Amino acid sequence: MTSISAERIAAIEARRDELQSAMSERDVPAEAFVRLSKEYAEIEPVAEAAAELRRLRSELAALREMAADPEMRVMAEEEIGLLERRLPEAERALALKLLPRDAADERPAMLEIRAGTGGDEAALFAGDLLRMYQRYSETQGWRVEIISASASEVGGFKEVVASVSGQGVFAKLKFESGVHRVQRVPVTESGGRIHTSAATVAVLPEAEEVDVQIEDKDLRIDVYRSSGPGGQSVNTTDSAVRITHLPTGLVVIQQDEKSQHKNKAKALKVLRTRLYELERERLASERAGARKSMVGSGDRSERIRTYNFPQGRVTDHRINLTLHRLPEILEGQLDELIGALIAEDEAERLAQIDERG
Repeated sequence: MTSISAERIAAIEARRDELQSAMSERDVPAEAFVRLSKEYAEIEPVAEAAAELRRLRSELAALREMAADPEMRVMAEEEIGLLERRLPEAERALALKLLPRDAADERPAMLEIRAGTGGDEAALFAGDLLRMYQRYSETQGWRVEIISASASEVGGFKEVVASVSGQGVFAKLKFESGVHRVQRVPVTESGGRIHTSAATVAVLPEAEEVDVQIEDKDLRIDVYRSSGPGGQSVNTTDSAVRITHLPTGLVVIQQDEKSQHKNKAKALKVLRTRLYELERERLASERAGARKSMVGSGDRSERIRTYNFPQGRVTDHRINLTLHRLPEILEGQLDELIGALIAEDEAERLAQIDERG
């Protein structure tokens, strides 16, 4: 790992002290105080990690001087050994805090789950995945709101879109994008044969109105009567909304609400999020060129995880991690999986910094 210079550590701590001083001055305008507070909140944990690394380095230097004295050598060398083991951990802790943050990490997310290959079984599995993310969201204190859902006749969903809001939602859920595969014996299977089916998960950071400007001239809005399964009329007014974004060809259909106004608002929210993701992908592609990181590439064509019911295991193929805790994971106990994916992503990004070094 590339060593972090004493000059950089000093600069981090100096900036923290400058911000602290500026915030404590009298007559600081409210707008300036908010800006200073935000920067201080971001730099404070970095400065703490920097101070710890500086302290360990200083102690190590003092102990090495002490070890030059024959009478103090044995005691000093024992302490030196302890500090030399702690130093790489402190270096890594600071390096992780200095990694560029994804600007979208703190945003709420749009969670889209679609049944893939496997027919009815795939739809049931899509329902299982939604329930898993709902349970996980409960453990995180997040709120899940179903935006639209197309239920399957046997249960589960052909497609479901949900908004997940709370602290650090996208940071934790962004690694869930991809193809999830399930291997199990369907309830309808009399011969006990294992079937393989799949569902696709997409996690997109939600966009604010200020992020994506949508002009009326770029939209074609069609309204029509909502219809339920089998073409049954579920509404006697033209409340369903289909919005087409003409420049990109993106189409969003919303008919879950009885109010045309509410359907339009929800459809615009989904459209804004998808346009924001298109722009993020364009910028990421420009920055990274053709090279994509192994974790979190967001490539939805790749199989990322397998849920094997007969063996009670879940395998994440990106990091070769297998956990024999399938029932607990489907109940929303995703911390170990998500933590391992975040750790792998951090290691990958640190390695890239070292390569550029």
